[in-house]
Amino acid sequence: MSAGRVAFAIAFLSTITWATHRYVWARLVRDAGWPGGWGRGLTVVIVTLAVLVPLTFLAVQALPRSLNGPLAWLVYTWLGFALYLLLLVALSDAGRGVAALAGLLPEDADRRQVLSRTIAIAVAGMAAFVGIGGLANASGFDIRRVRVPLARLPRSASGYSIVQLTDVHVGPTLGREFIEHIVAETNALAPDMIVITGDLVDGTVEHLREHVAPLRELKARDGVFFVTGNHEYYSGADEWIAHLTTLGIRVLRNERVAIADAFDLAGVDDASAHRMLPGHGQDVPRALAGRDPARAVVLLAHQPKAFKDALLADVDLQISGHVHGGQLVPFNWLVRLDQPFVQGLHVVGRSAIYVSTGTGYWGPPMRVGSRAEITRIELVSA
Repeated sequence: MSAGRVAFAIAFLSTITWATHRYVWARLVRDAGWPGGWGRGLTVVIVTLAVLVPLTFLAVQALPRSLNGPLAWLVYTWLGFALYLLLLVALSDAGRGVAALAGLLPEDADRRQVLSRTIAIAVAGMAAFVGIGGLANASGFDIRRVRVPLARLPRSASGYSIVQLTDVHVGPTLGREFIEHIVAETNALAPDMIVITGDLVDGTVEHLREHVAPLRELKARDGVFFVTGNHEYYSGADEWIAHLTTLGIRVLRNERVAIADAFDLAGVDDASAHRMLPGHGQDVPRALAGRDPARAVVLLAHQPKAFKDALLADVDLQISGHVHGGQLVPFNWLVRLDQPFVQGLHVVGRSAIYVSTGTGYWGPPMRVGSRAEITRIELVSA
């Protein structure tokens, strides 16, 4: 990421962080008027965490994982709890607004303070309950099995298995141990092919080289393939593309390869790549140029929105990730404003798309309303 982008991101993040933390502090600390040193102590904690958020962003960009890891765990975990504090405080304010219009709020100042303290305790308790559950839910992943009929897949190739890994986000809070676990579980599925559909890393090759090294042990008869996600472009995409090839991983950049007599496999750059690096960018027509229309085509594209182009190109199956199944409710609803599909298998005409919920997580080490997955996709002749 360029220095200008980093500066803008820090300024924007600092502004949003300060505004949200001040709002949460005002409702849960100031309005509640906690006695003794409680109010001062909570204020110090919230201000400290607000300052640490942009500092952690800088540390993640500049320092090795061994140095930024503990700080990232603290701050990213707090951000997950803070998100739910913010949402619940906003809902409580809306409720109080309705109560005020209905003339139901107490007029006595002491009773108003009691109400504020009660709401603060309830909000904090609910956020803690949701956050702790989200931490536990993000500690592992499921093995999800999906069967996809393809009309143009020959009978001889029916039962072909593809294991999809995506959105692992190796970086501040996920490292080598997690990758070793993924590799072991993936190899145990004995797939014909392994595909990694982007957002593998959050950091540079220099900082994460040793953490992704176990990917060299991935084993599949027809190989391991990769397409870039948007986070590769925040982390030095060209360097990662070059490094992954040294691990035996084939990177597909708007190109297509024939998989024996079974089908064609195509892969495209991330949809946002053209804004990040010259010569990069999603190009489905280029990837499929000269294809034999009688052969089935499986397209790897990080973002589900590439399905618009896949439909026009008569692709049989698109495999994507990016949206993490929303990762944290209510983002599973909000991402629908940007992406046509959030998770699972969808069929439109002769084309299908499978959207994984992701194998890791991004930011807060939490999942609320979604589970991480390694996906085994079985292609069957229709």
